Amino acid sequence: MTANEQPATTPSTRPIGTAEAIDAREETGLRHVASLSTELRDVVEVEQRQVRLERVVLVGVWTSGTVAEAESSLAELAALAETAGALVLDGVIQRRDKPDPATYIGSGKAKELRDIVIDTGADTVVCDGELSPSQLVRLEEFVQVKVVDRTALILDIFAQRATSREGKAQVALAQMQYMLPRLRGWGASLSRQMGGGGAGGGGMATRGPGETKIETDRRRLRDKMAKMRRDIDEMKTARDLKRQERRRNKVPSVAIAGYTNAGKSSLLNRLTGADVHVQNALFATLDPTVRRSETPAGRAYTLADTVGFVRHLPHQLVDAFRSTLEEVAEADLILHVVDGSHPDPQAQIEAVRAVVGEVGGAGVPEVVVVNKADTADPEALGRLLEAEPGAVVVSARTGEGIAALLSRIEAELPHPETEIEVLIPYSEGHLVARVHANGEILSESHGETGTLLKANVDAALAAELAAYAA
Repeated sequence: MTANEQPATTPSTRPIGTAEAIDAREETGLRHVASLSTELRDVVEVEQRQVRLERVVLVGVWTSGTVAEAESSLAELAALAETAGALVLDGVIQRRDKPDPATYIGSGKAKELRDIVIDTGADTVVCDGELSPSQLVRLEEFVQVKVVDRTALILDIFAQRATSREGKAQVALAQMQYMLPRLRGWGASLSRQMGGGGAGGGGMATRGPGETKIETDRRRLRDKMAKMRRDIDEMKTARDLKRQERRRNKVPSVAIAGYTNAGKSSLLNRLTGADVHVQNALFATLDPTVRRSETPAGRAYTLADTVGFVRHLPHQLVDAFRSTLEEVAEADLILHVVDGSHPDPQAQIEAVRAVVGEVGGAGVPEVVVVNKADTADPEALGRLLEAEPGAVVVSARTGEGIAALLSRIEAELPHPETEIEVLIPYSEGHLVARVHANGEILSESHGETGTLLKANVDAALAAELAAYAA
């Protein structure tokens, strides 16, 4: 332990979120975060889980904000670790101005962390941040167990949850982007070939190790990444064609975006009657689902469910899932779903908006949909509505507020600007159906020769119907 570092503090049992003062000793020590352990008490269950689960200790660096925010971030890391299949044994945070460039938490605290690892019997340390390759190596040298950062953990969850060909390819590309700078070499003994040429083994300055194993691995990984990008581009072409077809038919598009586990898929099912997989887990939906729906007035539009976001979503995932996230950027309206029962919904809203902006969707009209109203605290809900005026409160589970949301969607969708009055023969009934699906009916009556319609439609459809002008 260095001269500037204090001994480890006594583990704190203070619940997450209280705000009493922290003394100077606790400021610099490793601070235990209560209520993170997911270890089971039943011996049989423990034995069964320990066979297949990694046993992890969480560690975070608290650089800014309140202690409650730091503990909330570590609690979210615990949920991520559980989602990945790990058993959380303990969690600690350290107050620092910035992460240590060598070991993330400093060499003295790394030794203290090693003691915690030994005491708990952990086999993995999970850090609440993205560590550089050198930080990972140095911290592993201190704690003598595997070290995983937040980015690698999220990538692992995505790898477990991806089901479609496109989703698997996107996750694989993100993992390779993450791994490339973190490939580790083991010295010149792994050289694959010698430099130089000719019978004498080369001339001056040409002898010595040639391409090492680490260099070969990097080259092969880059080749795989190039092939993966080509495959994703091909799949993106098919997605673009479907999107262009919807645009050609002037069908408005609505994208459902939000924090992971906010209830986006449940809301999609409630709005469309679809049967999309719903699970109370982080990142249950990775593959986008597009469903057709109608406004109360009968106007058709599409609803796209998208991958959930999270604080510090790895940039590798944003890059790899860019073609999928374009559903958000190119939508006519974003339904930003927020978990009203979460203790810090505003932080989740900011995280989602940051990613939406990163993929080019900052200018798309947004309706904040506060979900899980049936389990939300009324006072917390009131504060959220003050911060987000115009938000719609719903419960996808009970159906509360869904009618108001449908009316809001109808009001916010772009409206066709060309007004027509046409008499369409009964033999051309498909044209009437198109006006109903893609336009706004102002009046409709039926005469002896056909259907008399007054409606607002787009310019292309108005041109097609010009021959039937009344």
